Amino acid sequence: MANKPSANTRPYEIRWHGRGGQGAITAAKIVAEAAYIKGYRGVTAAPSFGAERRGVPVSALTRISTDPVRVVSQVEKPNVVVVLDHTLLKYQEVTAGLGRKGWLVVNSWQHPKELNIKGDFNIATADATRVCRELGLTVAGLTLANTAILGAFVRATKMVDMASIEKVIRERFSNDAVDVNLTAIMKTYKITKLEKAR
Repeated sequence: MANKPSANTRPYEIRWHGRGGQGAITAAKIVAEAAYIKGYRGVTAAPSFGAERRGVPVSALTRISTDPVRVVSQVEKPNVVVVLDHTLLKYQEVTAGLGRKGWLVVNSWQHPKELNIKGDFNIATADATRVCRELGLTVAGLTLANTAILGAFVRATKMVDMASIEKVIRERFSNDAVDVNLTAIMKTYKITKLEKAR
């Protein structure tokens, strides 16, 4: 279970890695809004660096706290790293700073052990891309797994709950997109594989 942020502690920090067009920034905002619904009053979400261009590596961040968040720097010691494209794991900066109690959440068909990632942190994997393909969640030929991966995030971290995520999805998406996105999140939640650090 995630370490919940409390008063007078540093915010709970989540770093998102994806490629331009995959919706990492949107996912970061959805989690921030869900945390606010859950009662956290300090929430921020933003691109981490650079402009988002389709296909190039991009990063976003979410900070959650019981107190107002006044930190605007990059996330250097995340509690969670979410990777929307498993090919980005080849870059050392993706997992940089992630500690023993942290979670690495990866959009991958592989079991966490099969990723062969060196690190003293917990790992969760789920094939969010397959779920989205099966449900037809594609735009201009690009499979959008950013909402689906939220199921794996919730399952691993328990930082926010499904009810809060659902409320945000219903507020953010049009009627015809709500059900398919919620189905993708639930399916990914169910297939998530967890591996705790020893």
